Amino acid sequence: MSNIALLERPAATAVPTAQDSPAPLAADLPAVRSPRGFALYVGLDEIKAAEAGVSLPLLVDALRRTLAELAPGAETHATVALAPHGSGGRDLDVVRLALHEPGAIARTKAAAEEDATDEEGGVVVDISRKRVLIDGESAAFTYKEFELLQYLVLREGRTIERSELVSALWQAQDDETPGERTIDVHVRRLRAKLGRYEDIVRTVRGIGYRFDRHADVVIRYGHGTPSPDRF
Repeated sequence: MSNIALLERPAATAVPTAQDSPAPLAADLPAVRSPRGFALYVGLDEIKAAEAGVSLPLLVDALRRTLAELAPGAETHATVALAPHGSGGRDLDVVRLALHEPGAIARTKAAAEEDATDEEGGVVVDISRKRVLIDGESAAFTYKEFELLQYLVLREGRTIERSELVSALWQAQDDETPGERTIDVHVRRLRAKLGRYEDIVRTVRGIGYRFDRHADVVIRYGHGTPSPDRF
């Protein structure tokens, strides 16, 4: 039995000529980028390589020979990342940063900006790291105190009723599930730790509490911050 697939001849259609549709100019063509190669970053210092019974030049030569077998037309270039003796960090991170890998540079810049913000005055609510900084110092919030502040922050400008705070932050089977009025005690403790910034958590008389954006407050959301709609 033949495995050749037979294709039916398509019905004749009018083929446009150059006179019917002029060739597009280069400026009219969309800008398309295509892969031209790849970089493989290897985090391994000389000591670890020696412990494995190899060396960095030996590994480079082995990788080049493997690539030559798989893709003879490929061009290669190897470079070694150098770092000061005793410098910390993961080997791979050091290599990526030393070779100016864009992602590593962006992360380093973002971390430096965060550190600069940490040293400034005011309140930093760092949801990604589950911490609160007050005038550059880490505040000793309990888990529930931070959860309470986070719940209000994620719903900025919206008044949250006491009953909603209880149902959202305490499970029905919890031994210490508070009543609605006990929420006031938790908020009072939260405000005490906020010190002179206590007014960022506002009381809406007869209803509950609200967080409003404040000039002295920085909210650092980070990646993977829970959506307010998923509580």
